[in-house]
Amino acid sequence: MIVPHFLKKGDKIAIVSPSGYSNVDFVNFSADYISELGYIPLIFPSCLNKHFQFGGTDQERLEDLQEAFDNEGIAAILCSRGGYGAIRIVDRIDFSKFIKNPKWLIGFSDITNFHLALNKLKICSIHGQMTKAIYEQKNSEAVKNIFDILAGRLPEYKIEGHKLNRGGEAKAELIGGNLSIIYSLQGTKFEIDTTGKILFIEDLNEYLYHLDRIMINLKMTGKLDNLKALIVGAFTDMKDNPNPFGKDAFEIINEHTAEYNYPVCYNFPIGHIDDNLPLICGKKYNLTVSEDVKLFPITD
Repeated sequence: MIVPHFLKKGDKIAIVSPSGYSNVDFVNFSADYISELGYIPLIFPSCLNKHFQFGGTDQERLEDLQEAFDNEGIAAILCSRGGYGAIRIVDRIDFSKFIKNPKWLIGFSDITNFHLALNKLKICSIHGQMTKAIYEQKNSEAVKNIFDILAGRLPEYKIEGHKLNRGGEAKAELIGGNLSIIYSLQGTKFEIDTTGKILFIEDLNEYLYHLDRIMINLKMTGKLDNLKALIVGAFTDMKDNPNPFGKDAFEIINEHTAEYNYPVCYNFPIGHIDDNLPLICGKKYNLTVSEDVKLFPITD
């Protein structure tokens, strides 16, 4: 995997909105924060546009992201928010210039579309917080660690264990993101390749029966067969029907992974939560699941 160049002071960071429309206050605050750190923020028009629920029309969002990918003077791209819309443009991006000059892409949730696309190109990216978190919690570990990664300081994590955890150790490439997005890209050229990898998943506001359907799909398509490990992040604000499904999100995932022998970690702090710790998609990590959980990048 290709690791983009780490940033130095004075480098430019683009802020774009390839999915939902942005809160302009969040964007402006994040630009000021980027400036305070010694970088140069570039706010793209999609951050100021609104087309129904999107940050501009498909064409406007596509042009912004294409320019950010192509511009050799830009060292990193911060997506302003997730929401919905990335899947409408991801297959229209021309990555030919980006491959020659890869740079960091930062975001999560709907931005999983782009993380999976970049993984196909064997280019690392950062699954992490966006402008809302910078606005609300700029001093948090989740935000601080993003800019540590950009500067070449790769964080290590240690968290408490969970009753459903299955112990073990794995050393492999890390890939994943929002589970509903992973599911939506099945059968496309961006379909996730999980073979021999540590898969991480998170989700928001899904019905429990639909999570069950997704997990069955992953099992039936072989996505769970050859993992090195599974990291289950936050499944926030999950919904149930008046006639209850009978299991919560972690119990559903546990049911569909019980037959496998690889380590599984539950309740890792990633997803739609305040402490959404950044992970480097495509980077090799060491995961140890015992009484507690340790996850750290492997430096080559």
